[in-house]
Order: sequence, then structure tokens, then C-alpha cells
Amino acid sequence: MNETWKTLGFYPADILLPKAGTDMTRWAVVACDQFTSQPEYWQAVEETVGDSPSTLRLILPEAGLNAPGVEDRIAAVNDSMGQYLKEDLFRTLENSLLYIERTQSDGKIRRGLIGMVDLERYDFTPGSGALIRATEGTVLSRIPPRVRVRQDAPIELPHVMLLIDDPDRTVIEPLAGGAGAAEKLYDFDLQQGGGHLTGWRLTEAQMDDAAAALAGLCAPEEMEKKYGMGNAAPLLFAVGDGNHSLATAKQCYENAKKSVPESEWESLPARYALVEVVNNHDEALQFEPIHRVVFGVEPEKVLEALKAFYPGAYEGEGEGHVIAYTHAGGRGHITVPEPKMQLAVGTLQTFLDQYVQEHGGEIDYIHGGGVTDRLGGRPGNIGFKLPAMGKEQLFKTVMADGVLPRKTFSMGHAQDKRYYVEARKIK
Repeated sequence: MNETWKTLGFYPADILLPKAGTDMTRWAVVACDQFTSQPEYWQAVEETVGDSPSTLRLILPEAGLNAPGVEDRIAAVNDSMGQYLKEDLFRTLENSLLYIERTQSDGKIRRGLIGMVDLERYDFTPGSGALIRATEGTVLSRIPPRVRVRQDAPIELPHVMLLIDDPDRTVIEPLAGGAGAAEKLYDFDLQQGGGHLTGWRLTEAQMDDAAAALAGLCAPEEMEKKYGMGNAAPLLFAVGDGNHSLATAKQCYENAKKSVPESEWESLPARYALVEVVNNHDEALQFEPIHRVVFGVEPEKVLEALKAFYPGAYEGEGEGHVIAYTHAGGRGHITVPEPKMQLAVGTLQTFLDQYVQEHGGEIDYIHGGGVTDRLGGRPGNIGFKLPAMGKEQLFKTVMADGVLPRKTFSMGHAQDKRYYVEARKIK
């Protein structure tokens, strides 16, 4: 193996794909943390999949993560994984990187590179100097239920997307269209309006080129050029999507380390996690705001409490952080002048966390302004819509200030999220 990979914390992997003849449209389903307040979406997926082999049987949609009978559903997921392995459903692409092109719902093509990361090189602690870092605050209480899903699973399916800051497009873009030499693996339409997906297996020469280009991104001169921080610990990968999923993989690995001597840690399958790498400068990649809906509250009381929480806040749009709201009684805006937080999401989240702790209610994180208005407009709910963060701010902010507030941004609309296709053994 090319020794450069060891310096990057990113490696080719033994990747599992369903064998030829599998209906790939039914096989692939969207990330489990999408459409959490829209059960009709997951019902439509269920109807589309039917009895066909599908990643739907290998995941637990987060809409049901705290539902009654969740332990039985987790056991059913693990049983399905074991059954698919027993039935020899998969073929193994040993020591491989995959290049993929995702045609989004807007017609733009987003390019990615699939391999595995070394969880020893990843840290979600705010202010960490790890090569692979979280971009948003990690909610520790969200990890244990996800650990229950992963800890006994024989395989993993990734929806984690890592970003690289590659303005000169040296790593992924040279692979466009498979660059002639790569083996095409799949080419199919995604269900439920997810667009289209094509994937190729890279040659040894293409993998070596990718390793060299990635190494160039974390050189001191690059850190100085991009961030004015040549002496700082390099940041190569920033978590764009799936922050809590990667944190869960990290926790499962830390748990596994306790049962074996340190000399065996490197060989633990749980030490690594399959991910997709995307260039932050990919023109198809757009940062969308993640909105909030608070369920089980009296909207007018929430708004009055928000204005009291930030003295000087007022109805209407003005200078400062402007937050739109929708409830059954109407719509409007609250402006918080001279905010202490850098982003409006931080201003809102700080208030909401305290409010639900003191008064009750439940916060959900919503992709799409229309869905936020629809859910927020139901009696007993209130929706808050936030402005988008410019993606050019991401790496500089993480380098300088550490993580952003949780659920600050989403990479594209819900239907454009990563779909589960590839898998990897973790037992």
C-alpha cells in the first residue's frame, strides 16, 4: 500500500456492493436522519422497496430511534445484515477507492471519493487539532442510542460526508467521468426524487495521484496560504454531514479498544469508518440552513420569551440577527440587535435550549423552508427559519474558533443527501 495514506488518516477500503442483478433503485435509500418529521416519506420508501434487497432493512430511520419497540427493530436490522452476508448478496472490492458522481434534484453533478478514515485521527472535541474534525457541536446525549444500533452490527453503511478545502481542484475533479481508466460499477436512478448516481472503482495509479494531492492540501504552506496559520495543526477533513454518526463510530471503536491489547488496535475493523469525501469548492455543493420547529408549546409565549431573553429584540426586520417564524396565528420576524454570537443559528439555539429545558417542548431540525412553515403552522407548534451560512466560512471558522453551533448548516436539500449504497464489514 502507498505509505502516504498513513499520513492522511484516509485509506482505500474493502468495500461491499450488491452483486449484479440487484435492483439498485430499490437497494439505495436516503440517509436515516432525513425526513424525521415526515413519516409519509418513509412509508413511500417502504412501498417502493417491497420485498427486494434494500439498505432500508440495514438501517434504522431516526424518526423511530426513540419509538416503542426500538430494541426489536435494532435486532431486526442486525439480523438482516447477517442474512444478507449469509446469502452472499455482496461482492467485495478489496483495497479500493470509489469515485462517484451524484446528479442532484437541481440537475447539478456533485463529485465524491469513497474510502475509510482512521478514527484515531478524528476528534469531535471543540478546538481539537486532529486531522479530521467535527464542524458543529456534538450532542453527547445523541450518541448512546446510535451506539446501540452500531455496536452489534456486522457491517456499516455510511452517510458521512467529509469536506476538503481544495480550491485548485486537485484531488477529486481530475477523476471526472471515471477519467477513462476506472471501472464503472453502477449507474442508476435514485428513488423518491433523489436524482441519479454513477460510481467507478479507481485504478492503482489514480489512487496514488489522489493520495499525493491530499497530502499537498495539509502541507504547512497550504495552511498559511489559506488560513494564515502555517504553524497550526493541519485540518484536512471537516465533517460536513453525519457528525453524530462519525462520533458514534468513534465511541464504538473506543469501546472495542478496551477488550484487546494496544498492539491489536490497528487491526480492529471498528477502528475505521467508511465515508464520502467532497470538495468544499464543488459548484454543486450548496450550504442550506437547517431550520427549527418546536413542538408542544404555546407560540406566543415562546416569542415573548425570546424577546425577553435578548433585551432589545423586537418584531420586524432590522440590523442584527433576523429570525423568521411561523405558527398557526401568523408569520413574522424577530430581530436581535448587536448579537454576541457570530451566526443567527447560535443566537436562536442558545435560547431554544434553555426554553425547552425550563418550559418543555421538543425541537426538531428541518430541511426546507416549506416544510418548516407547514409543520410550524400546526396548532401547538412554532417554526423558525434561519439564513444560510456561506460555505467559504467553514474551514476558516473551524481553524480559528473551533466548532459551529450544532445543526448550523446542511449540505443541500434533504432529497440530495447521501444515499446508502456501499457497505463495509466492521466485525
